Amino acid sequence: MKGILGRKIGMTQVFAANGKLVPVTVIEVEPNIVSQIKTKENDGYDAIQLAAVSKKEKKANKPELGHLKKANTSPKRFLKELRGVDVSGYSLGQELKADIFSLGEMVDVTGTSKGKGTQGVIKRWNQSRGPMGHGSQYHRGVGSLGTMLPMRVLPGKKMPGRMGGEQVTVQNLEVIQIDLENNVILVKGNVPGPKKSLVFIKSAVKNNGKINPETVLVSYVTEEVKDETTNVEENTYEVVEEAPVVEEVSEEVKTDDETNKEAE
Repeated sequence: MKGILGRKIGMTQVFAANGKLVPVTVIEVEPNIVSQIKTKENDGYDAIQLAAVSKKEKKANKPELGHLKKANTSPKRFLKELRGVDVSGYSLGQELKADIFSLGEMVDVTGTSKGKGTQGVIKRWNQSRGPMGHGSQYHRGVGSLGTMLPMRVLPGKKMPGRMGGEQVTVQNLEVIQIDLENNVILVKGNVPGPKKSLVFIKSAVKNNGKINPETVLVSYVTEEVKDETTNVEENTYEVVEEAPVVEEVSEEVKTDDETNKEAE
């Protein structure tokens, strides 16, 4: 199990080598710092704590500064604990980058979904509306609330209410590309949350270690295209003599009077 904190930038699309257009989510992954290592002997379980996104020192309190000073790092805005890892492979203050994942690897992404305020049952629970005509007088209602017995609303009834703003995990997303220069990971498909929101990428629970070998994408062009004429070496190409141009002689079109005279 491995994971890293990042920010959702937005969505775009890239072309695969086979010509297919792949929708991807761009996640900015700044280097994460291992701020704490927990062991079974001291804490009862094995885990590591990740810290990401630096902030000003004046915005951190003394407990924060003391905690992160042990890892020899600056104050961080976000902290996240990751369990189920081999703590022997990590050291306090270690820096984790986007290359902890590989191309084609399956991951789970956790984020906070967009808040949509108070919504009805049709939008919130995808229920069907009533007839819109013939005087039905029932269009977007909640439906029957109580049953014949026990004549009350049962617990768990789907009702209108606040929608969104919940922790959501999307499983089995594929890592399409990793850009260490720009600290970016491209993940196939959509990721919960608005732009610039915090997301947590970790190894897939159901497909841990699985890698798709068919993930081959056209690499981004980072160098400018040079003029071909500046790179042509002398005596590189064989000069071929041009073939003589043969002029086609077209027959003159005779008029009807000339053809009649020849016939006479």
